[in-house]
Amino acid sequence: MGPRFLRWLGSQLLLLQTRPRMLSPESLLPSKRPRSDQMAPPRIGTHNGTFHCDEALACALLRLLPEYRDAEIVRTRDPMKLASCDIVVDVGGEYDPQRHRYDHHQRSFTETMSSLSPGKPWQTKLSSAGLVYLHFGHKLLAQLLGTSEEDSVVGTLYDKMYENFVEEVDAVDNGISQWEGEPRYALTTTLSARVARLNPTWNQPNQDTEAGFKRAMDLVQEEFLQRLDFYQHSWLPAQALVKEALAQRFQVDPSGEIIELAKGGCPWKEHLYHLESELSPPVAIAFVIYTDQSGQWRVQCVPKELHSFQSRLPLLEPWRGLRDEALDQVSGIPGCVFVHASGFIGGHRTREGALSLARATLAQRPTPPTNALAQ
Repeated sequence: MGPRFLRWLGSQLLLLQTRPRMLSPESLLPSKRPRSDQMAPPRIGTHNGTFHCDEALACALLRLLPEYRDAEIVRTRDPMKLASCDIVVDVGGEYDPQRHRYDHHQRSFTETMSSLSPGKPWQTKLSSAGLVYLHFGHKLLAQLLGTSEEDSVVGTLYDKMYENFVEEVDAVDNGISQWEGEPRYALTTTLSARVARLNPTWNQPNQDTEAGFKRAMDLVQEEFLQRLDFYQHSWLPAQALVKEALAQRFQVDPSGEIIELAKGGCPWKEHLYHLESELSPPVAIAFVIYTDQSGQWRVQCVPKELHSFQSRLPLLEPWRGLRDEALDQVSGIPGCVFVHASGFIGGHRTREGALSLARATLAQRPTPPTNALAQ
């Protein structure tokens, strides 16, 4: 091998070293992104083992948001695994919304809707469900209702859904009773109770809770959406009917204590309590009349309080528990259908008959009307 060949070989090696490298097909593909990349599915962390309604609801609400729709649910108590999650609920021992940590079990945690959102009246200690609802609720409802967070309907339904859905979950998970002393009967079919029963029983061979937790999330999501749909499409429109009925009350009866709803079956009670406080002069409505699904008329007594079974003025005692002809004879009002045994509601075939039942009760009440809402 002569010097000339060696010089030629050296020049070829030099060219190979300085020539641009050809890119392989694999090198043209994007490199694998780390977990923190915005394109990677987010991870929602919560504890494993026995599950409860609050974390099932917290996870379900988050998954209704576009940014968490495809999120992986990581059920663990391993701090290292939880640290890799984008958001953690009901585990971890910290509440830090800046880092999306929403636990309520730490000794230092005493927050309520009222303390974290000044102006709100609810003072029940928050669970993970309440914390997620507090921080994401307006955005979630706006998304579900197809409107902006500034829409007044969002604010109205936000309060309604907390008071009548989420707060119950907060209270049950934190062990807060509805009343003082012993309850008169047991409530065993609440949402929290039904979620609890999706856990494996103590003597089942298979103690895996993953499938049950998925069923729990489906359950609470379905009930949340059903309740929201009811408040949006039934409860909210009923306010206009009640407002109109109050405006026309003296055309129904000179006392102003009987209102007539244009359509029966609407949820009127809460609207009535709210709107009658604005009446001038103030008056406590005693009866509401409306048609039922069969076209007959109902006269219903207004309860003393929203969730009370006691009426401000129940239908007359001698009528209670009677029906049809027997009720006609005792009341002296032909065409009666029934009066409930507790006197809170009655039925008649005609509008005038329903009014007569109400008017006769007004006429025979034992004390003069105070027309005060405090009664």
